[in-house]
Amino acid sequence: MAAPMSAAVVLAALRAEGLRVVEVADWRTHNRNHKGAWGPVNGVMIHHTVTRGTAHTVALCRDGHSDLPGPLCHGVIAKDGTVYLVGWGRANHAGLGDDDVLQAVLDEKPLPADNEANTDGNRHFYGFECENLGDGEDPWPEAQLEAIERAAAAICRHHGWDDRSVIGHLEWQPGKVDPRGFTMPSMRARIHDRLAHPPNWDPSSVTPNPPDQEIDMDPIDVWKYRSQSAKAAAAKQGKTIPDAYGYLVATHTATVANAAAIKTLAGLVGKGVDTAAVVAAVERAIEAAVIDVNITTTPEA
Repeated sequence: MAAPMSAAVVLAALRAEGLRVVEVADWRTHNRNHKGAWGPVNGVMIHHTVTRGTAHTVALCRDGHSDLPGPLCHGVIAKDGTVYLVGWGRANHAGLGDDDVLQAVLDEKPLPADNEANTDGNRHFYGFECENLGDGEDPWPEAQLEAIERAAAAICRHHGWDDRSVIGHLEWQPGKVDPRGFTMPSMRARIHDRLAHPPNWDPSSVTPNPPDQEIDMDPIDVWKYRSQSAKAAAAKQGKTIPDAYGYLVATHTATVANAAAIKTLAGLVGKGVDTAAVVAAVERAIEAAVIDVNITTTPEA
């Protein structure tokens, strides 16, 4: 259970999260508190507006209409990522929803299907309306998606909530489809990542690891390179490591020698040569093979 943030606190939190925020008229005191309680608050709800044009959208969400007086949310998130604060307090955005969903939000557990409308959501949720036609075709610019992510994260960060405290209207009230055009699991994943970093974290400032590059090197030379790199790193720490390159060379040499010996022995089968001749032939083959290995794999200094 949590008391709602004050207008000053939420404004500071949104800006600290890196958002561009516009204060609209008397938003700090514009609310529906005379119609019911606001709080305790338990989560953040995301909506789409089914409108086009930022000015029209902001005005509608602030003033509402004859059937549903405003404010219709606390903040409007425009296509360009600007957040317009239009009200603070109880707002007509969530409506009645499923008490089992509210319990899952409270417990920060996976959401059940919403199949009831028996709980006052306007009391329990912060609400953001996002400028979009909601037809599944109107695009969601990255700036807008990032602003949704940042706005939700700012509130979650203040309350100590995780991403499971952020839901879509379609997850709260049966029959609702908003937000349409992106999935709430994908948005929660973004919020989860953001909450793992300080406010105003910029993912683009993180230098990615360079992609693996193919190196035109003999495998044994690659081992030598890695062995030298490992030795250098260990030396900086005053440590030593086993000579992996030397071990590899010795193993490779023995393998080549054995292969040469087997090939020579196979060539002498059935030729009636004596044991001394066989031994001499094998020794010559091994010597030639080992010389070749030593030439092609120069030991490291």
